[in-house]
Amino acid sequence: MRRLLIVFGLFVTSFLASGQQISGPWKGELQLGVTKLAIVFRFQDGGCTMDSPDQGALGLPAELVYMSADSVSVTQKTAGISFSGRLRDGKIVGRFAQGGLSMPLVLTLGEVVRNRPQTPVEPFPYQTEEVSFNNGDVTLAGTLTYPEGWNGRKKVPVAVMVTGSGAENRDEELYSHKPFLVIADYLARNGVATLRYDDRGVGSSTGDPNTATTLDNMEDASAGLDYLRSRGLFSKVGLIGHSEGGEIAFMLASRSKTDFIVSLAGPGVQGDSILLLQNMNALKQAGMTMRLTKEYIRAQIKAQGNPWFDYFIDYDPVPDIQKVYCPALILNGGSDTQVEPSVNIPSIEANLPKNRKGRFASKKTMVKVYPGLNHLFQHCQTGQVNEYPEIEETFSPEALEDIAKWIGNL
Repeated sequence: MRRLLIVFGLFVTSFLASGQQISGPWKGELQLGVTKLAIVFRFQDGGCTMDSPDQGALGLPAELVYMSADSVSVTQKTAGISFSGRLRDGKIVGRFAQGGLSMPLVLTLGEVVRNRPQTPVEPFPYQTEEVSFNNGDVTLAGTLTYPEGWNGRKKVPVAVMVTGSGAENRDEELYSHKPFLVIADYLARNGVATLRYDDRGVGSSTGDPNTATTLDNMEDASAGLDYLRSRGLFSKVGLIGHSEGGEIAFMLASRSKTDFIVSLAGPGVQGDSILLLQNMNALKQAGMTMRLTKEYIRAQIKAQGNPWFDYFIDYDPVPDIQKVYCPALILNGGSDTQVEPSVNIPSIEANLPKNRKGRFASKKTMVKVYPGLNHLFQHCQTGQVNEYPEIEETFSPEALEDIAKWIGNL
């Protein structure tokens, strides 16, 4: 989810600095094509940290290169980022640079505050447990949430929750939304346990996300399924995956690794087709008429030398979808502009195994598209990425109810 899969996009983590007269939190927005990314620089005690609240990244360290009464210069070497600015009329006016690109950035004093009414607030009426499991030398840390009223004597269904593309925390946090926390909370109140975990290199998990492909992420999710079975507490062990996580659901179901799957906006066509549609949409939104081809997209991706993208553009989910015999709940937003339902859902429906009557091989398998929901399953106006930060709803109540009922009826 986090990885917006746009060739022309800039995937950023950003930074700044502090001093005697420049102190406290300073907020700004980077304009990235048709979307904006909020950042907060915290200047305190002659040093600085940076938050990217829209990406769920808080307290990132930055190096203060220069500080005066009205000027500041900061770098973040890991991400190849620099920022230099001057205090003018109560604002820090400067330029942000990363990866050979430079853009203006204006900071004002204050925090980024977004209203997210669905985010659960403690105390919770159910138990949670901090756990970890291993995939080789990679340790994945997460939260195991038990259903309300659970006492350990009756086995209940459980689902591993697998995030979308890009390095994400266990709540799949984006733009201050925490959809996996919202889903886990709802399911716990309706008899279903969940395990959500930090991706490689995020939060308390180890491993290098920069070298991982979807295949590596699949193996991490498979290790989570094995861990849950080893606990011996659950009746059925399944998987809920969003975007890339939905693709991973198909992969593991085809390998008979899971009792059931819930695919939330999981791709049904090859990655280069997904990227072509996303980039055509981005150009249209920018008012550009440039014609794109898969060959152009592939050439641009291959030139980057990014392992995740290289795997993504070559991976075709159809052979895996054709071997999904376990119960599957396939959901998509009708206004999704990242995994367009008009292209992906027909491919999924056509390739799911059928019985002699032409019906799905599993009687429990269902496919549903929600009109007016975007890629994050929020009610929206356009479905475009630039709406995500402004929408207060984190996850559609209808979809939450459908997921809980479907798992409960297995």
